[in-house]
Amino acid sequence: MPKQTYTASEAAAALGISLDTLRRWDKAGRIAVERDRGNRRIVPAAEIDRLRGDESGTHISARNRFRGVVTEVKTDGLMAQVEIVVSDPTRFVAVVTRDAVEELGLQPGMTMTAIVKSTNVMIQN
Repeated sequence: MPKQTYTASEAAAALGISLDTLRRWDKAGRIAVERDRGNRRIVPAAEIDRLRGDESGTHISARNRFRGVVTEVKTDGLMAQVEIVVSDPTRFVAVVTRDAVEELGLQPGMTMTAIVKSTNVMIQN
C-alpha cells in the first residue's frame, strides 16, 4: 500500500525542493500540511500529487515535474517561447509550437507544470 503521508523531508525530496522552501510554502499557504503529535509537519500524499500535477490520473514516465506560473508567452510564426517561474528565481523557458500554446490556452498568470525528460542537458560557462 502506498504511503498516505510524508515527513517534511520526504515531501521536499519528492517535490524537488529544499526543506526551507517547503517551510516557506507552508507559511505562505502554498502547500497544505498537517501536524503530527510532536507538532512536526507531515504532508498528505494527495498534496504532493497536486503540486506535482499528478492528480489528473494521467501517468507518464517523466519524474521531473515542476509546478509554476507562466510569466511570459512569445509567439513568432510557427514557434512560441513560454517562460514558467517555478520558485523565484528558478524559471524554465520552453520552445514549443504555436499550436501547442493555442491548444493549451497559455497565458501569463496561469499555473502549469513543466515536465522535463531528457537524456542530455549541457550548459557550460
